[in-house]
Amino acid sequence: MGKIVAQLFTSLDGVVEAPEKWHFPFLNDEMAGEVSAFYDRADVLLLGRATYDVFAGSWPRRPHNDPLAHRINSMPKVVVTSGTESLEWANSSAIRSGLRAELTRMALETENTLAVVGSISLIRWLLGEHLLDELQLMIHPIVLGRGQMLFASGAVTGPIEFELTQSTVYTTGVIDVTYSALTTATPTTSTTSRS
Repeated sequence: MGKIVAQLFTSLDGVVEAPEKWHFPFLNDEMAGEVSAFYDRADVLLLGRATYDVFAGSWPRRPHNDPLAHRINSMPKVVVTSGTESLEWANSSAIRSGLRAELTRMALETENTLAVVGSISLIRWLLGEHLLDELQLMIHPIVLGRGQMLFASGAVTGPIEFELTQSTVYTTGVIDVTYSALTTATPTTSTTSRS
């Protein structure tokens, strides 16, 4: 059975919104290698609608000889959305209802991971439903002072216990930590997520 694993870039003060505006000065070969490995370990990329739109507007325009762009553009992408808009990016499909059942089915059908990036509302829902198996945070040495936080007050209902399973400090000062979920409590009864 596969795992649902999320990777997020975060600032020291917990901001996860719009990392494309602040994280690139800290990107080096070490970090880029782990980001690539994250995608390589995944069978499916799972995205909320807002993140999908950002990615779909960027990754298809990257050079075809860029290995990461090739990987992301060619892999299956599943978008959690309540909208009816078409999904033009190659290999994209939507989940519009029955999210818990569909994710459970998808996890059973793979030995690898369902990878979630960005998609803050989706990750919050996964946490609340105790469906997120691993949370990888790349903590950047910058204080932003404003922006959406994953664990903003009331955003996630806890407690949800995790175990630290990996940590790496990059030469740019980014700390890469992976936490595995310990709790498998009975989830709430909601079946949809905001994208």
